[in-house]
Amino acid sequence: MMLPKLTKPSLAILSLLGLSACTTVGPDYVHPKQAPLPSDWSVQKTAKDTQQSEQQLQQWWQQFNDSTLNQLVELASKQNLDLEAAGLRIVQARSLLGISTGLQYPQVQTVSGNLARAYVNDQGVNNATLSFDAAWEMDVWGKYARGIESAEAGYYASIASYHDIMVTITAEVARNYINYRTFQERILLSRRNIETQERVVRITQVQFDSGNVTELDVQQAKNQLYTTKAALPSLEVAMKQSRTALALLLGALPEEVDELLQSDGMHKQIADYEKQFKSTGRKSALSGTDERSIVPRPPLLDTQVDANLVMRRPDLQVSEMQARAQSAQIGVAETALYPSFSLFGSIGIDSTVPDGSSFSFSDSLTMVVGPTFSWNIFQYGRVKNNIRFEDARFQETLTNYNKKVLQAVNEVTNAIEAYDLYLQQKDLRLQSVNSSIRAFNISMTQYENGQISFERLLNSVEKMTRAEDSYATIKGNVANQVVALYKALGGGWQTQTGKPFLSDSISKQMTERTDWDGYLNEENRVLPPLRLETPAENSDENKTEDL
Repeated sequence: MMLPKLTKPSLAILSLLGLSACTTVGPDYVHPKQAPLPSDWSVQKTAKDTQQSEQQLQQWWQQFNDSTLNQLVELASKQNLDLEAAGLRIVQARSLLGISTGLQYPQVQTVSGNLARAYVNDQGVNNATLSFDAAWEMDVWGKYARGIESAEAGYYASIASYHDIMVTITAEVARNYINYRTFQERILLSRRNIETQERVVRITQVQFDSGNVTELDVQQAKNQLYTTKAALPSLEVAMKQSRTALALLLGALPEEVDELLQSDGMHKQIADYEKQFKSTGRKSALSGTDERSIVPRPPLLDTQVDANLVMRRPDLQVSEMQARAQSAQIGVAETALYPSFSLFGSIGIDSTVPDGSSFSFSDSLTMVVGPTFSWNIFQYGRVKNNIRFEDARFQETLTNYNKKVLQAVNEVTNAIEAYDLYLQQKDLRLQSVNSSIRAFNISMTQYENGQISFERLLNSVEKMTRAEDSYATIKGNVANQVVALYKALGGGWQTQTGKPFLSDSISKQMTERTDWDGYLNEENRVLPPLRLETPAENSDENKTEDL
């Protein structure tokens, strides 16, 4: 059967559709203006300088030269459950993008049929129908194009969110590991000082038995010993809590983390750390490098901030993409102001015969094809208010972006200032430790020779204990501020590009449950590069194309 010829009105409408096919209403997204940055931040860095700084950021934890920390970060990138959930959100966003893309094609493709029996004037008849219907709403005003734009921005926002979570997790792994080693060193110091104080108690008891001192001296020595011992359990609890936090970040059990933390190399380092006192009964002064310390040694930082790095933080990219997605929604809402044009077609067969007769489809073929349009001419107020609603939401996303920039500035500034102050405090604490150690060694010798009173010995022991504990704490604070600065700069997410964002086991579970048609193959689970957005320097207003 030949297809019917299109009438002149139909041809005119189709021509109009062809001429209007490139029109896209709504604002074209432009980046926000460059947010104000601190005056001492560098915004004119060359691409080479920025690239070198970015290379340092990519795997910043390796600058601690701690193999255990490197291993923990690597395991967290593979096993963390928050990262796993973020990877699944990427899959969801990609599916939504596929849905939006599919709307560009015929939206209705339906095969239907029925078989019915009816009674007309007590006469039974049988009816059979089978039809294929199709309808295609032409994207004259860019409704579906804007929808794809919004979905694509949402997809890249999910990628940026994955990277942002990676930045946070890496920083948390490093922070909890540093805290674990800091508490571990404080425990070792406490145990060493307990040994020292036990020795003081024994010496005082001998002096008391000889009648050289009173019982008050003995009890004061014991009081100091018991006070130091009482503080030990709280340090052990804090250390175990840091280990448990690491276990959660790694998606593992605490005993599994214990195996990683108690390596052969660490056992040797701890033995060397304790050796310095056990051999002589006296303590040696610490050097500026503090070679025997088990607290991870952070690198010295250049506190000159490259603004180009800060503006590449993944959380800023999330806000940027959310603004882009919402901008497109204004265009989607604006298309409702104009008529929608569609092409429709239907082909089918329909046969109705008296009861007892056979169906005959020889003359029942029907075919319908042609254009149509619809226009909500009485919904102007509703449509305009919906456009205003979407525009207000878009402006809110721009406000949130500016807030994120301000938060980034504050985080970087706080980290730099705290790092400088803690570094100064560390040097002063080291001097205090060395002075207190020398004072203890002198007072111990003089007390054994009867040259000073017991109070002076006790005082030197107490000051040394406090100085050593404070020094260990400040070393952990300096290391944690380095972590905080790298986190504030958004370091660490770059290394995940090109790696799977979903594990083989999860992919296998999903493919066994649902037909993914290759979407979860290994090559499709590789994390794509993040689309880095650059703020516009001149334009600050969205523009709408004139119709």
